[in-house]
Amino acid sequence: MALHPRIAQGILRLSPALWALFLACLVPELVLSLADLAGAGLWRALATGYLGFWPGLLGDWRPNYPGQALAMFVTYGVLHAGPVHFAVNMMSLVSLGAAVEDSVGPRGLLRIYGAALVGGALGYGALVSGTVPMVGASGALFGLAGALVFWGARDGLALGQGLWSRAFWPVWRAVLLLLGLNVVLWVVTGGRLAWQTHLGGFLAGGAMGLWEIRGEAGDANGPQSNGPDSKDP
Repeated sequence: MALHPRIAQGILRLSPALWALFLACLVPELVLSLADLAGAGLWRALATGYLGFWPGLLGDWRPNYPGQALAMFVTYGVLHAGPVHFAVNMMSLVSLGAAVEDSVGPRGLLRIYGAALVGGALGYGALVSGTVPMVGASGALFGLAGALVFWGARDGLALGQGLWSRAFWPVWRAVLLLLGLNVVLWVVTGGRLAWQTHLGGFLAGGAMGLWEIRGEAGDANGPQSNGPDSKDP
């Protein structure tokens, strides 16, 4: 799981809030990757069985432990399909998380991340057909991007600018980044892309982002985007 030097430097400069989110994903992936290398691939399957998001648990499936049907709305976000899936998501966390935290602080970042995590699960549970489990932090990451997009759109509208004006460039740049990230994840996961999770996370994160800055006047210098199987969001 070697990282590019620039990515590694970015991780070392993470705030405590971003470190907490990063470690929540790193520890499970590190343990499971070591287990895979040791020939104990069953560990990853067991982790998915206990922590992944299973649509069947919203119906008549029997949970592995009491409260799993509720806990999975959060626990799915700390698991990944493998080192590559993990690395792609953590690169997004470093860039998007720092931009969001600059605008609303660490508590605002955590609230947006949490809302998007749950929103992503809701989107997957409501829109998926079938019982394929889902893992990955991408729902929450798309929520961070959603907050940046919604902020940029809010500022542009407050300035009376049209959708194709310079004020909206950060918005379109973030949208293109999201489309590119979807393509990367589609390739990385072999086509097992949980777009439902991305959509739910994006909308929930955007809505929470607007809530975080409620009452603030639109400002040209306000929040702007720095850019942004289980089925793997």
